[in-house]
Amino acid sequence: MTVPSPKDGPWLDDAAGRLIRPYTVSGGRTRPTAALDLLSLVMATGTTPQAPLGPEHALALGLCHGPTSVAEISAHLRLPAVVTKVLLSDLVDCGAVTARAPRTHDTPTDRSLLEAVLDGLRRRL
Repeated sequence: MTVPSPKDGPWLDDAAGRLIRPYTVSGGRTRPTAALDLLSLVMATGTTPQAPLGPEHALALGLCHGPTSVAEISAHLRLPAVVTKVLLSDLVDCGAVTARAPRTHDTPTDRSLLEAVLDGLRRRL
């Protein structure tokens, strides 16, 4: 059996799914250093990270050309939200991205809107 190199494509097996556990991507970390929630908007600053980062960091950074929510980045990366938050907080810490908390409103969020967003995310995955 040959082990595929990262150049050969994603480490996926059609029957088994992802061959690398999601928490391996974050080095086992489950707590981001930056305060991010699913609706936080993240955007690239144009600054190149000085420290070498993993391929998932590069993928996440590539999704941040315009303001993008943590939930959307997580869906595109097909990683759990907490892992995505750790990756994004690494990028915030090195100055490659900025994060902005969602705007708060005095009125509570409409449940039907949240359900529509959830349905849309499910259809994309």
